[in-house]
Amino acid sequence: MNGRSSGILLPVFSLPGPYGVGSLGKGARAFVDFLVQAGQHYWQILPLVPPGDADSPYMSPSSFAGNPYFIDLDALAEEGLLTPDELASARRDTPDRVDYAFLRKTRPPLLRRAYERSGDAWAAHTSDFVKAAPWAGDYARFAALRAQLDAPRSHWPSPAPEPDGDEVGFHLFLQTVFFRQWFALRQYANARGVSIIGDLPIYVSDDSAEFWARPELFQVDGHGSPSAVAGVPPDAFSASGQHWGNPLYDWTGHREEVFSWWTERMAWAAELYDVVRIDHFRAFHTYWSIPAGDTVALNGHWEPGPGMELIERIQAAVPTLNIIAEDLGDLDADALSFLQHSGLPGMKVLVYAFDSQGESAYLPHNCPTDSVAYTGTHDTPTFVQWLFDEASPADRDFAADYLRLRADEGFGWGGVAGAWSTASRLAIAPMQDVLGLGADARTNTPGTTGPHNWSWRVREAAFNGDVAAKLRHITHTYRRG
Repeated sequence: MNGRSSGILLPVFSLPGPYGVGSLGKGARAFVDFLVQAGQHYWQILPLVPPGDADSPYMSPSSFAGNPYFIDLDALAEEGLLTPDELASARRDTPDRVDYAFLRKTRPPLLRRAYERSGDAWAAHTSDFVKAAPWAGDYARFAALRAQLDAPRSHWPSPAPEPDGDEVGFHLFLQTVFFRQWFALRQYANARGVSIIGDLPIYVSDDSAEFWARPELFQVDGHGSPSAVAGVPPDAFSASGQHWGNPLYDWTGHREEVFSWWTERMAWAAELYDVVRIDHFRAFHTYWSIPAGDTVALNGHWEPGPGMELIERIQAAVPTLNIIAEDLGDLDADALSFLQHSGLPGMKVLVYAFDSQGESAYLPHNCPTDSVAYTGTHDTPTFVQWLFDEASPADRDFAADYLRLRADEGFGWGGVAGAWSTASRLAIAPMQDVLGLGADARTNTPGTTGPHNWSWRVREAAFNGDVAAKLRHITHTYRRG
């Protein structure tokens, strides 16, 4: 990430398309073309993995696999694996929201029909893919068992039965298709000067292929269940703390095995992305450990993480992969020093910047060069939502004065200009902020579940010349791109 540049955050599920969810097909290429027209060089996405509880990509059944919902159905039809009638049955007129209930009911049997028609050519593609993706076998067996037993891992019998071979083959086929399409999309973007920023959740779910196949990587009790789980203590963003429930890595008892697994994980990320954001990076320094069975985050305590030894191991293994450290939340002096010593850029978020009573490290004039400036993230309110629904009157007035916000221009554009004006080497805005959208367009509200999380979609009409021209003008004004 050299020079000054900028880009847009838009999850794959948020892309436009006729099948109830964004995909790796036409809508994705239309967005890349829009980025080029708008003078942007980065597309940031959320994790590509299958969704877990409450449709969250941060509680996935895999740290490596791709989300089959994102497979481009039109491409399957072009290859003779789906019929026109089957494509028509997959259409879902939900341009503003992902319809997860429809997908869970209709997409697996549709994809199975494609698998049943796939033949010898696709069997060869799958064989090649498995050789290049050593994680795929464990994931396919786990996914097959999950489907056979129709239950999360914690409810499986012990020992678990052998997975059905055809079901394993089906899941290997899905991963082969997904990643062939993903690599083609990444090549399309890279060829047009657009780099992909991926997102890596630091933890995995206990209902995941990794926890099932590699329990030695985690802190477990005598029954193979997590002995402690992840979260964060109370801070400025959560008065009661957050209880995430992910199993914790066994940094002490199986340090070398966990380091090797992390190196494998980052090597795969380097295959998929040009840059990757590591979520909750501070856990490499110290992590919050909550006793298993305790539902109160406050009852946890800090434990030392792997430290710089792991960061250096990763950088040596994948020197071409740029990393962004998600460093939001309350960090003590030692954690801040650790981040600085890592040499990785942290995040500065505009919706957290405007305290009318004091100074903020997130104000544009305080953002250092080695940082990434954001108007907001997938977990924050949109800029317009923050301005009118969540900011105090004094903070709103301060932001309006500081950013010279104008109703006739659109308040979202003022937020974009604020992030683009920083000294930060890279500036990113969620697509919702480019469009000046409010609360209804928020991607996720932490600590909640419901149909509005992980479901917002953009219409293709938003990828228009007027929006692109305005964004290109702001980008040129602040000498990005």
